[in-house]
Amino acid sequence: MTDGVVKSLGVGRFLDWRTLEVAGAAGGQCLWDELGAVRGLWGDPWCVGGDFNVILNPGERSRQGRVTPAMRRFVQVLDDLELIDLPIQGGSFTWSGGLYNQAWARLDRFVVSPRSLDQFSNVTQKRLSRPISDHFPITIEGGGKRRGPSPFRFENMWLRVEGFKDLLRSWWQGMVVSGRASYKLATKLKGMKQKLKTWNREVFGNLESNKLAALQQVDYWDHGEDVYSFEPAVSVDYWDQVESERRLSEEEFARKKEAKEGYAKWVKMDEIHWRQLSRELWLREGDKNTGYFHRMANAHQRRHTMERVKISGVWLSEECTVRTGIVDAFHRLLTEDSEWKADIGGVNLNRISQQEADILELPFMEEEVHSALRDMNGDKAPGPDGFTGAFWQFCWEFVKEEVMEMFKEFHEHKTFLKSLNATCLVLIPKKGGAEELGDFRPISLLGGLYKLLAKVLANRIKNVIGGVISSDQNAFVSGRQILDASLIANEVMEKMGFGTKWREWIWSCISTARFSVLVNGEPAGFFPSSKGLRQGDPLSHICLSWEWSGGGGGDPRDGCGAGMQGGSAAFNLPGAALGAPNKVDYVWDGVEERMRWKLALWKRQYLSKGGRITLIKSTLASMPLYQLSLFRMPKGVARRLEKLQRDFLWGGRSTERKAHLVSWEKVCVSKEKGGLGLRKIVQLNKALLGKWVWRFARAKDEMWKRVLVAK
Repeated sequence: MTDGVVKSLGVGRFLDWRTLEVAGAAGGQCLWDELGAVRGLWGDPWCVGGDFNVILNPGERSRQGRVTPAMRRFVQVLDDLELIDLPIQGGSFTWSGGLYNQAWARLDRFVVSPRSLDQFSNVTQKRLSRPISDHFPITIEGGGKRRGPSPFRFENMWLRVEGFKDLLRSWWQGMVVSGRASYKLATKLKGMKQKLKTWNREVFGNLESNKLAALQQVDYWDHGEDVYSFEPAVSVDYWDQVESERRLSEEEFARKKEAKEGYAKWVKMDEIHWRQLSRELWLREGDKNTGYFHRMANAHQRRHTMERVKISGVWLSEECTVRTGIVDAFHRLLTEDSEWKADIGGVNLNRISQQEADILELPFMEEEVHSALRDMNGDKAPGPDGFTGAFWQFCWEFVKEEVMEMFKEFHEHKTFLKSLNATCLVLIPKKGGAEELGDFRPISLLGGLYKLLAKVLANRIKNVIGGVISSDQNAFVSGRQILDASLIANEVMEKMGFGTKWREWIWSCISTARFSVLVNGEPAGFFPSSKGLRQGDPLSHICLSWEWSGGGGGDPRDGCGAGMQGGSAAFNLPGAALGAPNKVDYVWDGVEERMRWKLALWKRQYLSKGGRITLIKSTLASMPLYQLSLFRMPKGVARRLEKLQRDFLWGGRSTERKAHLVSWEKVCVSKEKGGLGLRKIVQLNKALLGKWVWRFARAKDEMWKRVLVAK
């Protein structure tokens, strides 16, 4: 590629650029060294694109396989250079070759620096059609996507505004609504929504503008106080009116302090705002991680954007057809075929006692409801009403009367206003570049009031659920259809001894669900569902356990003889390759890849030391624990994972060395003894495996022990 070609496209007039040859670059090593040298001289935001002739992971080629040294090196180089690989739209692979084009791989890509994403937050890359060549052309686009009006979302940062609780109280108590309790709540929420929109626009104002104005006030006082150290022309106009070279008076000091406190307030609100958008709930606010929250929020938006989707073998690319196609697909999925009805008459079930059944149906108490509310995460994404759990926690002292009236209505009449059970389905991609509808996982966003009601019911049932669920029912099984549980939930509960009122409560929660689907951030459709169990509903896992246990007491196979439809449930241990020898390194490739993605070095520059430690702990606590609890990790894998943790904490890359201020052995000591409380992976592995010895000694008739004894 020559200068003339690039400039003919108009690129050279606005962007500086370089070309590097990949072919014959000594296995890529020369290319990586050259990129490192360019990066050292280039401080501006940058983007690197082209044919890298290597892939990042086995999933980027059609024949899968294992992680090779070339892949590891490519991943390490991108990590060292703090370059981000963007999801590609339009297809998973960019090259095909071999006999009859049977080999496919993603050799071409654009990778960008975090600072580039600051300027182009909606940047995406797309695969285009290829009239010639064995490579698909790809393009990178930095323009914004057209959006409709944004739905209302309660901002938790508003809770930091002085006098905000009194304002909410006056609005809430000033609205007089007559009717049933649930109707009053729904109507008041609508009124609060309109008042908050007006207040945010006319009083609170734009967050960035307020923060900038507060910063200018701080600069004003800083410049004014130090005026004696500047030339007269440098000082602000205010100091032309005061005597030169004098210190600030007490009143001026107070005003300066007020300006700094005002700026700190807006900075804190900015952090809360971006934390709420980013959904990075593992990291607490207050550690000055706003930049990280901002970038993660933009990353989620890019990842969840759907330009096109494949449904039942048909590609949809127009915005309106994408929305309609997705809504129709979920409408069909969530509509029950009423021709078949489960017959569980011949199933032998465990039963709860009459006393337990009566306790479940006792009137709801304020402390019970308030305790469930306190246990809710106030930062979780809100449902269709837009109000977060933090709103209800913050306003409990003056909304509790109406909320308890709604619980009383539900207790006596076994129902509530259907609009409170509206649900938004959010489609979360299971992998990068997901475009088929089956590659998205639907997550339900429930309204705050319904979620509170369901949580109270779930807390009650926890006290008796152990007596009716089979001991063989240990956990959820991947691939199981949660929605199928609604087919027999009512019949199962009746045979288990649950009272009529309790069954009607559960059925009311299941049958009144109404769904919208969020497509590119906008709600689409609104339809009822006859299969109302939702992932995210506190009641779903309980109803699933009833159904999956095959009736709790008898042989689960008895259900098939009684007319229950059988099905297959694929077992997939998170991060584990079932049937593979667990002592070989490649079995752990998935764990290493996910940890490297979680601890990408570009995130480090936007996190405080405390934030880095928290992320390391969060990553180690969530990802590899399944395998660490079952298999002994190879030492080579443990060394690589701990190196990722060390580099993320202290910095340092393969292209540079940065001193680690404290040895890793001391870092992994408990906080009480002067360490940071991180855990060494090898020791954690031994501890998790050792738990089985203790459990085996204490277990009585659990299924896993019977299997081991039989061996």
